[in-house]
Amino acid sequence: MNKKAIVIYNPICGKNSTRYTKRMIQSSLSALPLNLLFYETAWIGHATEIVKNKCADADLILCCGGDGTYNEVVNGVIAAGAQTPIVLIPMGSTNDLALTLGIPTEMRNLVQLMHTGRFNRFDVGRFNDRCFAYVATFGVGTSISFETSQKMKNLLGYNAYMVNAYFLKTIPTLKDIKPRHARIEYDGQIIEDDFYFGAISNTISVAGMFQLDPEKVDLHDGKFELLLVRRVKRPTDAFAMLQKIRRKEYDNDSILLLQAENIKMTFDKPQDWSLDGEFCGGVTDVDFSVLPKAIRVLSPENALLKEKEESAISGEA
Repeated sequence: MNKKAIVIYNPICGKNSTRYTKRMIQSSLSALPLNLLFYETAWIGHATEIVKNKCADADLILCCGGDGTYNEVVNGVIAAGAQTPIVLIPMGSTNDLALTLGIPTEMRNLVQLMHTGRFNRFDVGRFNDRCFAYVATFGVGTSISFETSQKMKNLLGYNAYMVNAYFLKTIPTLKDIKPRHARIEYDGQIIEDDFYFGAISNTISVAGMFQLDPEKVDLHDGKFELLLVRRVKRPTDAFAMLQKIRRKEYDNDSILLLQAENIKMTFDKPQDWSLDGEFCGGVTDVDFSVLPKAIRVLSPENALLKEKEESAISGEA
C-alpha cells in the first residue's frame, strides 16, 4: 500500500546547477511506494504553515530545499505535535545538516538511501518560543548567511558565503567589530564576559565557519554544544579565532566549547541572532532548551546517530 507523502518544495534555493525540478523528483521517486502531494513555498514561514496543517494526515514529509526550508519544516512538525518522519532532499547552497547526517546530495544515492535507510531520532533546539534544527549563532559572521543574496547563493553556492564574508563584509567593517556583553547561565554555571561570537548547536558543520569534532557531538544526547569566542586582543583577531575553530583548536580560554541541556543568555542590549542560517531578529533575553529526539529524519548509520528505527517508507524492519 502506498504511503502519503507531502513534498515541501522551495523553488528558489540552492545552486542552479544542482536544483531539482518537481518533475525530476517525481521521476526519481517513482519506484517508491509513495503518493506525492507537492506544496511549493511562496514566502518566509510558508513551509511551517503547510506542515503544521497537513503533516498529521501524512505518512512522510519530503523537504526539498536548504537548511532554512528544513528549519521551517521542523517548526511545523513541532507546532503540530506530530511525529511525521522527514526526508531531507538537499537543495541548498551549503546543506550543513545533510553533511552532518551523511545524507547524499545526489538524487540517485538519496533514493537508494530511501530504499535501504532508516529513520533516526534527532534533538531539536528551542529558542524562546520557536525552534531551530541545528544551530543558533550571534556575533562575528552571523549575518553572512542572511545578508548573502539569493542570486549569489544560486550562482556560487558555498563560495557565495566566502565571497560575501571576506570581501564584501569583513574588510570594510573590521574597525566596527565589537564584542557583545552577556551573562550566560548553563546547567547551574555562570559566565559573564564580552563575546565576539557564540553558537548553540547540534551539528558538526556551520557554513564553513566552523567544524566541530565528531567525537564530541551526539545528535540525540539531549545536550547542546555551546561555543564561545572571548578575550580577543584586537577585533580583527576574532576572524582568526573562527579559523582556529575550523581546525578544532579550543583553548578553553579564548575559545570555549561546553555542553549543556539548558542555557539562558542575557545581553546588555538587543542582539541579532541567526537560526539555521536565517535572520530571526534582535533579542535581549534568550532561553534555550533541548527537545530530546523530537523529530525523525532519514539518515544512514553514522557515529552521530547511534539508534536505528523502522523504515517508514518500505515498512520493513
